[in-house]
Amino acid sequence: MTPRNSQNAAAVITRCFLLAAGLVFAGVPLSVHAEAQANAAEDDPWESFNRGMFWFNDQIDGYVLEPVARGWDFAMPKDVQTWIDNFFDNVHAPIDTVNSLLQGKPRDAGVAFGRFLFNSTVGFAGFFDPAASELGLDEVREDFGQTLAVWGLGSGPYLVLPILGPSSPRDTAGLAGDAAMTAYTWFIPWSATYSSRGVDVVNTRSRLLQQIEDSKKSSFDYYVFVRNAYLQYRRNLIQDKKAGESGFYDDLYDVVPGN
Repeated sequence: MTPRNSQNAAAVITRCFLLAAGLVFAGVPLSVHAEAQANAAEDDPWESFNRGMFWFNDQIDGYVLEPVARGWDFAMPKDVQTWIDNFFDNVHAPIDTVNSLLQGKPRDAGVAFGRFLFNSTVGFAGFFDPAASELGLDEVREDFGQTLAVWGLGSGPYLVLPILGPSSPRDTAGLAGDAAMTAYTWFIPWSATYSSRGVDVVNTRSRLLQQIEDSKKSSFDYYVFVRNAYLQYRRNLIQDKKAGESGFYDDLYDVVPGN
């Protein structure tokens, strides 16, 4: 992409990068639990507003992010995409560590911090994941929204944010908390931060092209499909269930501020 020097152009690019977070949320698994479907409607009193925001996000996905992701997928070898994904997972590890401590999970905090140290050194800045392949340390995924839930704060109604996508009042507050925990953003230029987030988002979207396309084709109401999947996903994260236990894909919801 050709660099732009004007502030207005940079602002447009920044919004596109941030938008991608919500669009990654648009990718959902091909199976959603019946329990989640039954409960979701009770959590969506703002459905009219949410559908408008969902349509807006989906349009920008179709016209902006998806074409860029397809070009990225064509040009970038799969192994390189995996290495980039590993790198940004490693960048998130300090956030996982702090939130594990705040939730009273010292073992998970130790695993997350150990993964970060090992992958940052032996794994060449996190592009490889020897912590999992050699030490058997699986990724720990914790965020401040989960921390607030553990502390007893209710999620509030389902909420679709413009640009950022599916959320809730609690998870929206959690995004701000995680952003504050992202230490490197305090020491490097904002332009570098936004550029790195853009690479992460486009790379993640390119890895989900087929899943998202299949989800859109298979769902009768794509809005309901995404809503149910997101609510079920958040419930399982808070309950510390693994992806294999509930039939969803973690990567579909991995992009968060600071990543």
